[in-house]
Amino acid sequence: MSTMKPRMPIRRFDVFAEYNRLKGLEKGLDEAHAQGYGLWVAKVVASGGRRASAPPAAPPSKSEGGAHTVAPTKQEWHVLGVEPQTDALFEREVVRRMGPDFYARVFAPAIAEAEREGRSYESIRDSIRKSWTPER
Repeated sequence: MSTMKPRMPIRRFDVFAEYNRLKGLEKGLDEAHAQGYGLWVAKVVASGGRRASAPPAAPPSKSEGGAHTVAPTKQEWHVLGVEPQTDALFEREVVRRMGPDFYARVFAPAIAEAEREGRSYESIRDSIRKSWTPER
């Protein structure tokens, strides 16, 4: 385990946002939209779903009778209230808070490894943060 520490304590919110960024990538979102998606999901869950706009509907797959088009579907930002949940917001609210070096070298790789192992968010949310968060 790395001795590098985050600038601020790592929250469950941070783990959930990153975990869902990876899920966004799996759904075919580009990196920027995956970051916005991860932040959006984390905020919706944290707020109990009260402020969410409906997620955009996924286009039907070819096996579901969807169109056989070559052009990719336009990706749009998820919105909470009137604020788009963007990659820049993810950068400010998650990455910069813990520090970009910590995010890139320790946090993101650890979450990605746990996700590759098939571990659920619930199985890692506290254990993965333990060595990064000072005890009170």
